Amino acid sequence: MADCCSGGCSSGKPPVDPRYRRVLWIALVVNFAMFGVELFGGWAAGSVSLLADAVDFFGDAANYGISLFVLGLAPVWRSRTALVKGATMGAYGAFVIGSALWHLASGTVPKAETMGVIGVLALAANGLVAALLFAFRNGDANMRSVWLCTRNDTIGNLAVLLAALGVWQAGSGLPDLFVAAVMGFLGLSAARSVIVQARAEMKASAPSSTLTVELKR
Repeated sequence: MADCCSGGCSSGKPPVDPRYRRVLWIALVVNFAMFGVELFGGWAAGSVSLLADAVDFFGDAANYGISLFVLGLAPVWRSRTALVKGATMGAYGAFVIGSALWHLASGTVPKAETMGVIGVLALAANGLVAALLFAFRNGDANMRSVWLCTRNDTIGNLAVLLAALGVWQAGSGLPDLFVAAVMGFLGLSAARSVIVQARAEMKASAPSSTLTVELKR
């Protein structure tokens, strides 16, 4: 109601939930910190799945930052932003799959112990963020992109731990590469979901925009 009284409703800008804004700030800080931890750990361990997860943490930090920026914008701009983020998620998925193929050719065997320790830290971080974002998972395309990124990260962290166990038992880098490939395909799937929803929202807002122009004439 306060937003409507202050002119927020007439401007076409949606009211901003302060709880969602706080959650995004927490997610931004947590993801940026974990990006540094996993980047260093991934290089030290020679793990593709950890490096892929590090890049994902960085992408998510940017995702949360962009989401904070567009919170007060009109729905059409939020949908356009979600479309860009969906394309970025797809690029991440393609990058991870390409990295997995490159490491498969080089025959790298990562350090399972380092993978396990950092995997536990990453799982705890994403578990916290996922729990905070759960209540906002069914919002617009922009909110959905945030939720899907976090959900995929949590799944990816569990997979990294399984990969660490597989590398430790088998003495082979194949479990690490398999998990990295799965994470890449998850990124591509989430990207498709976000892009489809964002395009639908943009299409739905087009008639009202056209009507506004006609009325002005």
